[in-house]
Order: sequence, then structure tokens, then C-alpha cells
Amino acid sequence: MTFSSWKPPSPPLLLLLLFLSQWNSTTSNPPTTIASNTTSSPADTIVINATLEEAVWGCGAGLDPAYRYLCDRHAVWGVVLEALASLGFLLSAGLLLGLLLWALCTCRRRTKGSGLGGTLAAMTLFLMATAGLFALTFAFIVRLGPRTCPVRLFLFGVLFALAFGCLLARAMALLGFAAARGWGEPALALGLFTVQVVIGTEWLLVVLVRDGLPCEYSQEEFVMLQIYVLCLLAAALLLSLHAVCRSCRSYGYTGGNGRWQGRNAAAMLFLTVLLSAAIWVVWIVMVTWGNGRIGRRPRWDDPVLSVVLVANGWVFLMGHGLTRVTLFCQEEAQAKEGPLSFAGWTSPNAEIPGLSSVKEGRENGSFENDVGTGKGRRQGRGAGKGPVREPTLKSPYESGFSMSEIDPERDYTIPRPQTTNTSQP
Repeated sequence: MTFSSWKPPSPPLLLLLLFLSQWNSTTSNPPTTIASNTTSSPADTIVINATLEEAVWGCGAGLDPAYRYLCDRHAVWGVVLEALASLGFLLSAGLLLGLLLWALCTCRRRTKGSGLGGTLAAMTLFLMATAGLFALTFAFIVRLGPRTCPVRLFLFGVLFALAFGCLLARAMALLGFAAARGWGEPALALGLFTVQVVIGTEWLLVVLVRDGLPCEYSQEEFVMLQIYVLCLLAAALLLSLHAVCRSCRSYGYTGGNGRWQGRNAAAMLFLTVLLSAAIWVVWIVMVTWGNGRIGRRPRWDDPVLSVVLVANGWVFLMGHGLTRVTLFCQEEAQAKEGPLSFAGWTSPNAEIPGLSSVKEGRENGSFENDVGTGKGRRQGRGAGKGPVREPTLKSPYESGFSMSEIDPERDYTIPRPQTTNTSQP
């Protein structure tokens, strides 16, 4: 294209290009600080103050900047995650409280010796871990500081270890492991959870107490602290998949409802662990590689981890918590149903005529008189020629031998062969 053929752009296009350039420069370099070596006019001061008020729109005056994302309406992610975390925490706490009250009021008699206490303890631990994950979200919405740093490092791995430990123990219980039966399920979950507690405590003691270093960490170090949690997640994924395959291949009759409930429990457990594994893969890739690749490394780390806590908390709550409590209540309701009553088949019914009283043998038409018309024959012989025998009842299905004809003075024993050689055994 030659210079003579070039035409200047139209005025609307020039205005659009000017607006885009100004908007790009404003968003890339927000006016967060004011240079001290510059003098500003009153008009500039008004503009700057308005910009600062607009940056924290929704927060009160004098709020600590560390808590800005809890109320800043320009940073919508903080407000949205705060609302979802609060709702999840309230739902988890309400579900836990309702489960405990239901167990105390309804299942008190069946708690002893029925394995119900172990299941309730395992569900209590899982719901506590889920509620703790929702509460931990606020520590990641608040900016990193000396108070939030130890909470993040310690509770993130500990709460996830407790949740994944409960899921792993549940998968082992579905597979029939002896260590996960009854009270062994919550004991196993607590044992797996204790390992991560030791790991987190040791890291804090070594860094903060022995070395005296400030609580600072890189994202790679944060991921390295979660290696044990990843092992629990992988084990729970494999065992839950095995439980699903086993329930699908099982053709033994264990009751229709019980069989389908066991299959549904295994399927929901596997789905919960699978979604959790997908969430963990995404956030690990984002904080270690993705955010730096797209140039959002320091700004997106806390939002990504906050989204992980809220998303995985809701997966735990809906996939295993609420579903498991529902199946558990259904199992207990079916177990409390009394046995089938067959009283109407053997007992008389007052509404049916002729069945108002139990008929005895003499009134039953299926029996016939043993002597038949012998009563008239005995009357013809005369009353003084022998004792008069009472008529006996005889079933038409029995043989001609009647029990009334047995003479107690006769010997009816069957003779046995006897040997005459007493020297031989």
C-alpha cells in the first residue's frame, strides 16, 4: 500500500480507539498509590478520593485493607464465595445437629451392639470436616498475613485429610474390611487424620519456632505439604471404584432394598471422590503453572484456593454428607419395621360370619366319628354287656390305626436281635 492510497480513519473509529487505549491503561495500572513528589490541584484531589471510595465500594470507612475482599463489590469473587461458604457452613452444621438429635431420639435403643454408634461417629467427623472447610474459606479471602498464614498452612491439609480419611474408611467398610467395621470406621479415619496433623505441626514448629523465620511460603511448598492428602485421595478413589465394581458384579440375594441401597452408596461415594480428585488436579496445575503462564500468578492464587474450598465443600456435602444421611435414615427406618403379621390367617375374623369362634375337633367337618353309627349299635346290644366307649375323632387322612385303640397293658416295643456270645463286644 502506497502513501498516496492511505486514508485517515473516520472520527467514530478514532474515538473508539482512543477509548480502548485509555481503558486499557486504566485497568492495567490502577491508581492505588499517589506519588509524593507531585503536586495536585483540588480538582485532582477530588478525583483521586472518588477513585479510592469507588475501589472499596461496599465497605465501611476505616476498614483494614486485609479484609477488603469480604465486602468490596468490585472484587465480586470475595462476596460470592463468602455467601456460598456461609450457606454451606450453616447447612453442614444444621445437618450435623439434626443427625445427632435424630440419633438420640429415635435410635437410642439400637445403639448398643448394633454398630450404629460407629456409623454416627464417622458421619459426625465427616460433617465437621466439611463445615471446617467452609469456614477456612474466609482465611483465604482475607489477605495473607502473620495471623492467616499458619491457619492456611495447618488447617487446609488437616481438614482435607479428615474428610478423605472418612471417605477411605467408608470405602473399606463397603468392601467388608474387618478394621472398618463398627467403631473401627471412625477410629481408622482419626488415625489417618492424625498423620497430617503431625506433618502440619512439625512444619510450623520447624519454620516458626526453631528457625524463627516469618510465615512465608511459595505455592510449590504449599503443594508439597499436601502429599499425604493426595495419597489418601488416591487410595479412596481406588477403593471406592473397587466397591462400585464389586456391587455391580454381586448377584447374591441380600434383599431388594438392601442391595440397591448398597449399590447407590458405593456409586455416590465414588462420584464424590472422583469430583474431588478433578478439583485437586485443576487447582494444583493452576497454582504451580497456570497462573504464572497467563500472567496472573500473585493475584489469582488466593481466589483459586478459595474456589477450591467452596467447590470441594459442596461436593462433600451433597455427594456424601446429605446422601449418606438419607440412606442411613432409610436403612434404620426399614430395620425398625416390625415383622409381617399372619394373625389374620390363623385367627378368626369377627367380620366374616361363621368365624367368630375357634372351632374344636368335634365341630370340624374334616374329622369323622371313629365309631360312626356305633352308638346306635351299642344301644341295640344293651347297656349291661360292656363299657360304652366314647366316640373318638378320626381324620380322613390317617391310617386305620387309631390312637384310642392302644391298650396300655400290652407291649408294643419292637424286638431287637440279641447275641448269645457275651465274650464278644
